Amino acid sequence: MEIRVLEYFLAIAREESISKAAEVLHITQPTLSRQMKELEDEFQKQLFIRGNRKITLTKDGIILKQYAQEIITLTQKAERELSKNQEELSGDIYIGGGESASMRLIMRVIASMQKMHPKIQFHLFSGNAQDVADKLESGLLDFGIFFDPVNLSQYDYFTLPGKEVMGVLMRKDDPLAQHDAITPDMLRNQPIILSDQDIVKNEIAGWIGGNERKLNIKVTYNLIHNSALLVEEGGGYALTFNNIISTDENSLLCFKPLSPQLEDGIHIAWKKYHLFSKQAERFLELLKEEIS
Repeated sequence: MEIRVLEYFLAIAREESISKAAEVLHITQPTLSRQMKELEDEFQKQLFIRGNRKITLTKDGIILKQYAQEIITLTQKAERELSKNQEELSGDIYIGGGESASMRLIMRVIASMQKMHPKIQFHLFSGNAQDVADKLESGLLDFGIFFDPVNLSQYDYFTLPGKEVMGVLMRKDDPLAQHDAITPDMLRNQPIILSDQDIVKNEIAGWIGGNERKLNIKVTYNLIHNSALLVEEGGGYALTFNNIISTDENSLLCFKPLSPQLEDGIHIAWKKYHLFSKQAERFLELLKEEIS
């Protein structure tokens, strides 16, 4: 299986048509059809559902699409790394993490590094802990930012300064907004919006003294911003970190910390025995300097 064939496959998946994909790729339709037939034969799987108007992917085709995208991304990353000018620091750095005000430290280092090394390009990925871990493990990220509680035994890492405070995002005109902090009893039977990560659910379960089923969870999320819109519409109370969603004078929302308080540490991690590029090494040096 060649990289070129995977690019052909992805073009068909994107265009949903062999004829359109052939036009984009500047090859003939019979040639493209033959390449895809050979690809299906190689895997002994049907990859496409060929309809009258468009082509869609089978379940196996969807799986191949995910891996094909990762393979091509890694190939392009390697090509850029090997072809760059070694005399001047350049290349790409890939960083993933969840939504948090603590990411400002990372952004400060990125901004500083851009001024010193303008030929370096940064690629930022936002996702939950599992999304970040999957991309870190597959080599699509150089660094991952993780929040407690998290198991980092399979990575090298160090802890960043500060902690994230967990609390409840609610409307300012909500009756609970009059309180300085929110206790488990205040949230019982209330519609709750909670992260879909099991490790976060376990943390909240410990806070309420049982399991998350004691809460009336109506909605789960992987990133908080869309759920904040639901809170604005009166759709529930969102458990999240402070300072992610604006609660200034123009906002309908406010943030109240939990009581007892929940605080989570922040860590930057990378694969053990990972061979860093020069630009990734420089980023880590600058981050440590910023912290010290």
